[in-house]
Amino acid sequence: MIPKRREEEIRVSDSTVRRLSAYYRILAEFVERKETTISSYDLAEGSGATPARVRKDLSTFGQFGKRGTGYDPRQLLAEIRSILGLDRKWRVGLVGAGNLAHALVAYKEFEREGFVIEAVFDNDPAKIGQLWGKLLVEPMERLGSLSRERKLTIGIIATPAGAAQDVAERLVGAGIQGILNFAPRKLTVPDHVTLKNVNLAIELEGLSFALK
Repeated sequence: MIPKRREEEIRVSDSTVRRLSAYYRILAEFVERKETTISSYDLAEGSGATPARVRKDLSTFGQFGKRGTGYDPRQLLAEIRSILGLDRKWRVGLVGAGNLAHALVAYKEFEREGFVIEAVFDNDPAKIGQLWGKLLVEPMERLGSLSRERKLTIGIIATPAGAAQDVAERLVGAGIQGILNFAPRKLTVPDHVTLKNVNLAIELEGLSFALK
């Protein structure tokens, strides 16, 4: 394998990252089945891309596999895991102790992929102090101190829309580097903070339109 290019020299689109995530899951299935080879056609079929797109995506980060023989699934899985940053532990703080937050805490796949929810915050006195598994719902006043103490890097916003911008600003002030926003509104954060939005209502509305 040719060494990967220096990270700072690579510019990758969101669509490429989403395809890498799809390749990652396909590779995990091949490894689980103890397959010894996977082709660009296999990756394309499972991800909805074309074989040429698969090869182009992978060549962005180096040269993997050999022409005509395909890829070693275990090795390529490890490479993409590293590219996606899944070979390290990400400490996560979750703001908003509602039903969605409870489901996120209970979802064990996050931790298996390296995303560990280390703290849950809310400003509702009825929720503060509740025990969620091993986590205690903390008051918002402790966001800054606990973020530093537990070395949180990622923040998840699962609050009503009206509170989301204030929460985002408090997360930024606490040193959070990346935010996943489930609140149904547009947020503004500084350029050095990565923001990703997940709006379940919009996705369902898209389905509704398609099925109409």
